[in-house]
Amino acid sequence: MTHTVTVRHNFETAHRLPHLSGKCENLHGHSWWAEITVTAPVLAAGTVVEFGAFKRALREWIDTFLDHGAMLGANDPLAPVLAGQGSKLFRFGADDPTEQEQHAAGLQWPSVEAVAELLSRVAAEALRTLPRAAGAYVSHVRVAETAVNAAAWVVTA
Repeated sequence: MTHTVTVRHNFETAHRLPHLSGKCENLHGHSWWAEITVTAPVLAAGTVVEFGAFKRALREWIDTFLDHGAMLGANDPLAPVLAGQGSKLFRFGADDPTEQEQHAAGLQWPSVEAVAELLSRVAAEALRTLPRAAGAYVSHVRVAETAVNAAAWVVTA
């Protein structure tokens, strides 16, 4: 038997994937939805993780670093232009990452798949700092960039 809890949050962020052909080469925005699931084999004090603190940590990180900004690959020629204009920017695959951009190490472009993995790393860091059940871990992250396009990062046995 296992127990799970899932936190949902939405955010508005632009991105582009210039290394792909098609319309995603263009800078465009989405109303993203993230669902982060934590699984535990047993409960601690009746919970998997303290819900309020976990929600606050995830939502604060997303709102601070992604919401109403742009996600770009560090090698995207638009990255220095947007940064130079003072725009909110989160870079994937940066050689000189900020402390928060280190969560995107090894992820070169802000595809929906990469955003799911990024948020799994952010959630795992938050989980380590909170009261939680023994063995609790981030097991599933689903990110939807539109009503019909989504990707998931999943722990497999």
